[in-house]
Amino acid sequence: MSDTLIVGAGVIGLMLARSLAQQGQRVTLLDRQALGRGASWAGGGIVSPLYPWRYPDAVTRLASWSQGFYPQLSAELNHQTHIDPQYRQQGLLMLEIDDEAQALAWSARYGRELERVDGHRVRELEPALGGDRPTGLWMPTVGSIRNPRLLQALTRWVRQSPRIEVFESCGLVSLITEGGAVSGAFSQRFGRHEADAVVVAAGAWSAPLLSPFGISLPVFPVRGQMLLYRATPGLVRRVSLIGNRYVIPRRDGRVLVGSSLEYEGYHCHPTIEQRRSLEQSAEGIIPALAGFPVERHWAGLRPGSPGGIPFIGKAPGVDRLYVSAGHFRNGLVLAPASTALMTSMLTGQACGIDGAPYALPRD
Repeated sequence: MSDTLIVGAGVIGLMLARSLAQQGQRVTLLDRQALGRGASWAGGGIVSPLYPWRYPDAVTRLASWSQGFYPQLSAELNHQTHIDPQYRQQGLLMLEIDDEAQALAWSARYGRELERVDGHRVRELEPALGGDRPTGLWMPTVGSIRNPRLLQALTRWVRQSPRIEVFESCGLVSLITEGGAVSGAFSQRFGRHEADAVVVAAGAWSAPLLSPFGISLPVFPVRGQMLLYRATPGLVRRVSLIGNRYVIPRRDGRVLVGSSLEYEGYHCHPTIEQRRSLEQSAEGIIPALAGFPVERHWAGLRPGSPGGIPFIGKAPGVDRLYVSAGHFRNGLVLAPASTALMTSMLTGQACGIDGAPYALPRD
């Protein structure tokens, strides 16, 4: 029997399994599909909330903790797995901002580097931009990571660990209770799995797992669609953001474009309408992209939550049951801090993060 069973092997579940194994725990990791897929794989990899000053303080605190941890994590995983997550600190350029005063006040409050730049500086930072860009906001310390490679590295790490037992492509999963406490989970493909504690980290599918216990977790699916252009290295230099659309350059020249924000339930198929919309946005930001082919178009389901504040903590009324879900658009951004907080709850080891803002609702 494991010390902890984790339901969900996206970036949250994978990082938590690694952290607990490093603390000496025996871990069982379950996922209804292959490891490292879902919203974690489908996202963009910007290691910052978009327009971070527009988020509640609870999100900023987790994001700030995580941003300081990512360079170390990327280097460790590269060394331990020989898969480079390609963390790059190339900054974030934001354009057409109508709340600059709030942004600058947020920057001063949290000590984050953010500056207003004029049109000349905007062109220096990203010469390929289209249109007239008289001003912008520039965050030079923001990094990005190639999230599929991060997930590949985490997956390799957990597969190699003798303390972690992995079950993937499990099909339907349900939780098992005995005497008012969770004792494990039942997977459609592999049957019964027992553990001293269970963590639900199943992203947009977390709420249905908890509903049989009378827990109404306000986490819901939000579809996001993305494109990948096969461009040439150096065409795009910076992560650039206009509205809800952004372009992210990769080291090999590919350019990632995102993303849509669609409330369509659990429908996860990409649509031609959003592809056209993303192409229009991308080529409006970087006109030269019109000369390159779109290599891929895909969709993922984010775990939406009120205000984007995740739920991290013990499930009310059910012993030995914990939740880490509802990270919305910032699962990758918040994953290291969320992992540290949940590890602290499960092992008693202090992490310096106050868990109160992330407590699950009580009916």
